[in-house]
Amino acid sequence: MSEQADVQLFKKWSFEDVVVSDISLEDYLALKQKFRFYTYLPHTGGRYHAKPFRKSQCPIVERLANALMRKGRNNGKKLLAVRIVEHAFEIIHLLTDLNPIQVLVDAVINSGPREDSTRIGRAGTVRRQAVDVSPIRRVNQALYLLCTGARQSAFRNVKTIAECLADELINASRGSSNSFAIKKKDELERVAKSNR
Repeated sequence: MSEQADVQLFKKWSFEDVVVSDISLEDYLALKQKFRFYTYLPHTGGRYHAKPFRKSQCPIVERLANALMRKGRNNGKKLLAVRIVEHAFEIIHLLTDLNPIQVLVDAVINSGPREDSTRIGRAGTVRRQAVDVSPIRRVNQALYLLCTGARQSAFRNVKTIAECLADELINASRGSSNSFAIKKKDELERVAKSNR
């Protein structure tokens, strides 16, 4: 157990005191279930796409870094993404004085929509039907929304992407409607509710 306590993300943030408040997402947030989820850097080089559901074994901070490598010009620039995550975590710690890994976990839990609507075609007419969202899709969707929100707010703005990501994660972890991800989630759940 002592060697587990030694492994800290970016040699600063401990995994030990992170709590996952949503029991349904525990298996899909790779944090402390296994010793190999404790990493110094969110860059393991694992083949997480090789099989369905294996991405749930990818450390959650690394999944955030991977989600940042979007829009053609940033494809494959993982070292850049890792550096953005590191800067964002520093800013989160300065602003909130909390463990940034905990802030990320709370943000993911709060931003994943619990209900969505799907298209059902019947006799040539298409209608929407409300469906529950599986836990792995909630995590995938949350990461996508958080990164999209950060990217949009950083575009044509003096604020860096790291600052925008930090703001997005802090707002989402508090459940604030200033967050792009929380707004989208509420919108999706509202549409689903009307299609029940």
